[in-house]
Amino acid sequence: MVRQRIQIKRIDNLTARQVTFSKRRRGLFKKAQELSTLCDAEIALIVFSATGKLFEYCSSSMMQVIERHRLCSEDIGRQDKHPPHHTQRENHTHAMLAEEIKEKTAELRHLKGEELVGLSMEDLVKLEKLVEAGLSRIAKTKGDKFMKEIGILKKKEALLKEENAKLRQKVAGTSEDETPLLEQGISSESVTRLSDQAGSCPRDLNNSDTFLQLGLPCPN
Repeated sequence: MVRQRIQIKRIDNLTARQVTFSKRRRGLFKKAQELSTLCDAEIALIVFSATGKLFEYCSSSMMQVIERHRLCSEDIGRQDKHPPHHTQRENHTHAMLAEEIKEKTAELRHLKGEELVGLSMEDLVKLEKLVEAGLSRIAKTKGDKFMKEIGILKKKEALLKEENAKLRQKVAGTSEDETPLLEQGISSESVTRLSDQAGSCPRDLNNSDTFLQLGLPCPN
């Protein structure tokens, strides 16, 4: 069975109102006691009924809790009227930083060539010198970086030249080690001459019964 939700409004019936007050008061005090026990909290409840009867609950001493409440209320009131010293110091620091940010923002806009109408002649001269000094520093830094890059490129060029020279020496040494073919074997002219000598046999020796033949044998 679904429990009907009670509408929160003033109970017109006096008897029902007193019964509800008694039940709710006991429940409220019970919850306060549980909260004090579970969370080690200092709790004080003061309740007046519709007839003016006093009901109270306190986890320790009612007077001590009331005095503590009074002191805390006074401290809060003094803080609202007179903020602590550290709060005043923080507010002053915040105001100074905000003013400095405002000045730096305006100076940056002036360097960008914006909002120059309100500046005096003296301010414009100072701004011009400031811009010229900045451009001079930028040009110097740019030149230094440019020279540094040139030095790096020259070092790379020297390394490449050194490697190229080593490769040339290596190629030249390989060419010197190779021996020409004509120096290692018999020349073509010698081979031709030997072939001619082998093909021609002396005719007068063929007519003799006994002869001494030198060289390659004659073909029959």
